[in-house]
Amino acid sequence: MKKRKPTLEKISPEFGSSILVRKHENYAYQGEIKPFWHFHPEIELIYVNKGRGKVHIGNHLSYFNNSQLLLIGPNLPHNGFTDRLTVNGSQTLIQFKPEFLGDIFFSIPEMQAINKLLYRSRQGIHFGVKTKKKLGRKIEKISEKEGFKKVLVLLEILHALAKAEDYTILNADRFAFETEPQDSAKIDIIFKHVNENFKEHISLNEIADKVSMTVPAFCRYFKKVTGKTFTKFVNEYRVVHATKLLSESTMSISDVCFECGFNNFSHFNKVFNQITGKSASKYRQEVKLFIQ
Repeated sequence: MKKRKPTLEKISPEFGSSILVRKHENYAYQGEIKPFWHFHPEIELIYVNKGRGKVHIGNHLSYFNNSQLLLIGPNLPHNGFTDRLTVNGSQTLIQFKPEFLGDIFFSIPEMQAINKLLYRSRQGIHFGVKTKKKLGRKIEKISEKEGFKKVLVLLEILHALAKAEDYTILNADRFAFETEPQDSAKIDIIFKHVNENFKEHISLNEIADKVSMTVPAFCRYFKKVTGKTFTKFVNEYRVVHATKLLSESTMSISDVCFECGFNNFSHFNKVFNQITGKSASKYRQEVKLFIQ
C-alpha cells in the first residue's frame, strides 16, 4: 500500500470545543497510526493503556510493550504510536492549541508550572509508572466530559503533569525542528529512504542527491534540523531496529548485527553500547527477565 505523503496535519475539534479528544478501544485495533512524518501546531497528550508500538518523536526512537504516557509539544514531528492494543486496551489522545485559553493565560503567575511543562513538551516528554497510574483513569474519562468541565479536567491533568518528577525528556540534546512545510517534506524523504535502506550502506552522496543538495549543504541542513550527523542518526535507527529484533526474535546476536545493516560485529557492539549503555547480550538478558 502506498504511504500517504506527510504534511501539516489539520486538527478540527467538534463544533463548540477547543479540545479534541479521541479514545479507541478493542483488541487488535490498529490505532491512530500515521505512518508518515507529520506535525501540527497543537500540543498532543497520548495515553496508551495496554498496547504496543513504536515511539518516534523528533530524533527519539524506541519500542514499547506496555502502557505509555507522552506529551508532545507544538510542531514537533512524530509518527503514530499504537501498533496494536492488547485485551481491554485503549488509547486516548488529547490535542489542543497552546493558546486555546488565550494568548496570555498560561503566562499568569498561577499557571507558571504548567507554562514550564508546555515549554518542556517541545522536546517531547515521557512520564513514568507513578504518574501513569495516577492520571491514566482521569485521562481516559475526559472523553465523557463536555464544555467547561472538559477544560477544568484538562487543566487538572496538566497541573499534575507539571508537578510530576518521574519524567524523561525524549530529545535531551534539544531537538530543534523548524517545521516549515518544505522542511517536513524534505525530512520525510530522508527518513523514508533510511527506513527502506538502512540494512545497506547509505552514502552521503546518495542521500544528499535524494533531496537535491550538495553533500556539504546536506550535512549542514541535517545537523541543523536534527541536532546530529546523518551517520549518527542512521546508526541510532539501526540500533533501534536491533533492540526490536533482540526482544521479539530468536535470531543470534551476530545475525541481528548484519540484519540491521552493520557489516562488522565489533563495530555493532561498540555502537550498540554507546547508544543503549549496555551490550547487546545484556540487553537481551534484561528483556527476557522483564518478560518473565
